[in-house]
Amino acid sequence: QVNLADSGGGLVQAGGSLKLSCAASGRTSGIYAMGWFRQAPGKEREFVAAIRWRAGRTDYADSVKDRFTMSRDNGRSTVYLQMNSLKPEDTAVYYCAAQVNYYASLIDIKAYDAWGQGTQVTVSS
Repeated sequence: QVNLADSGGGLVQAGGSLKLSCAASGRTSGIYAMGWFRQAPGKEREFVAAIRWRAGRTDYADSVKDRFTMSRDNGRSTVYLQMNSLKPEDTAVYYCAAQVNYYASLIDIKAYDAWGQGTQVTVSS
């Protein structure tokens, strides 16, 4: 079993930056990939970014490409999401997720087996 603790959200003005963290614990040796998703009020949870745990290959949603960067620290079983040039439409609860049963897709919500509790990101205009 993998447990995830995400943190780092907050209130920031448009154009600002935030860095989210997600620490994994438990059977972290079984992680194939980790991802970030977000859910705005009244909307479905959507893919933001993901990283293959060993290879380090990343994938991003078009809406955040060139603004967000996902990275990992394998030694600490932690992933980060550096968010720059934030926009009001980035406002959402951000969730980290872990894939412990291999799934080819990184962007499919069904590919992930464990979820963090979520951290609120609010971008004011």
